[in-house]
Amino acid sequence: MILLENQTNFEIDLTLLEEIVNYLKIRKDIELIITDNKTICEYNREYRGIDKATDVLSFPLEDIEFMPLGSIVISIEKAQEFAKKLQHTVDDELALLFTHGLLHLIGYDHEVDSGEMRELECSIIENFNLPKSLIVRTQGE
Repeated sequence: MILLENQTNFEIDLTLLEEIVNYLKIRKDIELIITDNKTICEYNREYRGIDKATDVLSFPLEDIEFMPLGSIVISIEKAQEFAKKLQHTVDDELALLFTHGLLHLIGYDHEVDSGEMRELECSIIENFNLPKSLIVRTQGE
Protein backbone atom coordinates (compact mmCIF):
# COMPACT_ATOMS: atom_id res chain seq x y z
CA MET A 1 0.00 0.00 0.00
CA ILE A 2 1.14 3.54 -0.73
CA LEU A 3 1.00 5.87 2.26
CA LEU A 4 0.53 9.30 0.68
CA GLU A 5 1.59 12.57 2.27
CA ASN A 6 0.58 15.25 -0.20
CA GLN A 7 2.03 18.60 0.85
CA THR A 8 0.66 20.30 -2.28
CA ASN A 9 -2.70 21.23 -3.78
CA PHE A 10 -2.18 18.86 -6.72
CA GLU A 11 -4.64 15.98 -6.68
CA ILE A 12 -2.82 12.63 -6.70
CA ASP A 13 -4.38 9.49 -8.16
CA LEU A 14 -2.64 6.45 -6.71
CA THR A 15 -4.28 3.87 -8.99
CA LEU A 16 -1.43 3.53 -11.51
CA LEU A 17 1.22 3.75 -8.80
CA GLU A 18 -0.44 0.91 -6.87
CA GLU A 19 -0.54 -1.15 -10.08
CA ILE A 20 3.23 -0.64 -10.48
CA VAL A 21 3.80 -1.77 -6.88
CA ASN A 22 1.69 -4.88 -7.55
CA TYR A 23 3.51 -5.54 -10.84
CA LEU A 24 6.79 -5.65 -8.89
CA LYS A 25 5.15 -7.90 -6.27
CA ILE A 26 6.13 -5.58 -3.43
CA ARG A 27 4.36 -6.55 -0.22
CA LYS A 28 5.52 -3.69 2.01
CA ASP A 29 4.09 -0.22 2.48
CA ILE A 30 5.75 2.66 0.68
CA GLU A 31 5.62 6.22 1.92
CA LEU A 32 5.13 8.72 -0.91
CA ILE A 33 5.66 12.39 -0.19
CA ILE A 34 4.60 14.91 -2.82
CA THR A 35 6.19 18.26 -2.12
CA ASP A 36 7.54 21.44 -3.72
CA ASN A 37 10.98 22.45 -5.01
CA LYS A 38 11.91 24.30 -1.81
CA THR A 39 11.32 21.27 0.41
CA ILE A 40 12.97 18.72 -1.89
CA CYS A 41 15.96 21.09 -2.18
CA GLU A 42 16.26 21.03 1.62
CA TYR A 43 16.20 17.20 1.61
CA ASN A 44 18.70 17.07 -1.25
CA ARG A 45 21.06 19.44 0.57
CA GLU A 46 20.74 17.64 3.91
CA TYR A 47 21.01 14.04 2.68
CA ARG A 48 23.05 14.30 -0.53
CA GLY A 49 25.01 17.52 -0.06
CA ILE A 50 23.53 18.95 -3.27
CA ASP A 51 22.02 22.41 -2.88
CA LYS A 52 19.38 22.34 -5.60
CA ALA A 53 15.91 20.97 -6.21
CA THR A 54 15.64 17.56 -7.82
CA ASP A 55 12.71 15.57 -9.15
CA VAL A 56 12.77 12.44 -6.97
CA LEU A 57 14.60 11.14 -3.90
CA SER A 58 14.45 7.67 -2.35
CA PHE A 59 15.09 6.77 1.26
CA PRO A 60 15.18 2.99 1.81
CA LEU A 61 14.63 1.63 5.29
CA GLU A 62 16.12 -1.45 6.87
CA ASP A 63 14.28 -4.63 5.98
CA ILE A 64 12.42 -5.06 9.25
CA GLU A 65 9.10 -6.88 9.44
CA PHE A 66 6.10 -4.51 9.61
CA MET A 67 8.21 -1.50 8.60
CA PRO A 68 7.66 0.32 5.30
CA LEU A 69 10.05 -0.36 2.44
CA GLY A 70 11.04 3.29 2.52
CA SER A 71 10.10 6.76 1.37
CA ILE A 72 9.92 8.35 -2.06
CA VAL A 73 9.86 12.14 -2.24
CA ILE A 74 8.73 13.80 -5.48
CA SER A 75 8.69 17.48 -6.38
CA ILE A 76 5.37 18.24 -8.05
CA GLU A 77 6.92 21.36 -9.58
CA LYS A 78 9.65 19.30 -11.26
CA ALA A 79 7.06 16.74 -12.38
CA GLN A 80 4.94 19.48 -13.93
CA GLU A 81 7.99 21.06 -15.57
CA PHE A 82 9.16 17.79 -17.17
CA ALA A 83 5.63 16.80 -18.20
CA LYS A 84 5.20 20.09 -20.04
CA LYS A 85 8.67 19.98 -21.58
CA LEU A 86 8.30 16.37 -22.74
CA GLN A 87 4.64 16.75 -23.71
CA HIS A 88 3.04 14.11 -21.57
CA THR A 89 0.73 14.20 -18.57
CA VAL A 90 1.76 15.04 -15.02
CA ASP A 91 0.29 11.68 -13.96
CA ASP A 92 2.63 9.91 -16.41
CA GLU A 93 5.57 11.91 -15.07
CA LEU A 94 4.62 11.04 -11.49
CA ALA A 95 4.45 7.36 -12.48
CA LEU A 96 7.93 7.57 -14.03
CA LEU A 97 9.39 9.33 -11.00
CA PHE A 98 7.66 6.93 -8.62
CA THR A 99 8.92 3.92 -10.59
CA HIS A 100 12.46 5.26 -10.57
CA GLY A 101 12.34 5.90 -6.82
CA LEU A 102 10.72 2.53 -6.16
CA LEU A 103 13.45 0.66 -8.03
CA HIS A 104 16.03 2.42 -5.88
CA LEU A 105 14.09 1.35 -2.76
CA ILE A 106 14.28 -2.30 -3.78
CA GLY A 107 18.02 -2.10 -4.30
CA TYR A 108 18.68 -1.08 -7.90
CA ASP A 109 21.25 1.60 -8.68
CA HIS A 110 21.70 2.67 -12.31
CA GLU A 111 24.89 4.54 -11.41
CA VAL A 112 26.75 1.32 -10.58
CA ASP A 113 24.81 -1.60 -12.08
CA SER A 114 25.26 -3.14 -15.51
CA GLY A 115 21.93 -1.98 -16.89
CA GLU A 116 19.62 -4.07 -14.71
CA MET A 117 17.70 -1.06 -13.37
CA ARG A 118 17.31 0.39 -16.84
CA GLU A 119 16.06 -2.94 -18.16
CA LEU A 120 13.44 -3.32 -15.43
CA GLU A 121 12.40 0.32 -15.76
CA CYS A 122 11.94 -0.17 -19.52
CA SER A 123 9.83 -3.27 -18.85
CA ILE A 124 7.56 -1.31 -16.51
CA ILE A 125 7.31 1.57 -18.99
CA GLU A 126 6.34 -0.80 -21.76
CA ASN A 127 3.85 -2.70 -19.60
CA PHE A 128 2.10 0.50 -18.46
CA ASN A 129 2.53 2.41 -21.74
CA LEU A 130 4.51 5.23 -20.12
CA PRO A 131 6.86 7.75 -21.80
CA LYS A 132 10.67 7.41 -21.78
CA SER A 133 12.25 6.61 -18.44
CA LEU A 134 14.48 8.86 -16.37
CA ILE A 135 17.50 6.71 -17.12
CA VAL A 136 16.88 6.70 -20.86
CA ARG A 137 16.27 10.43 -21.13
CA THR A 138 19.22 11.38 -18.93
CA GLN A 139 21.47 9.26 -21.11
CA GLY A 140 20.18 11.12 -24.15
CA GLU A 141 18.66 8.10 -25.86
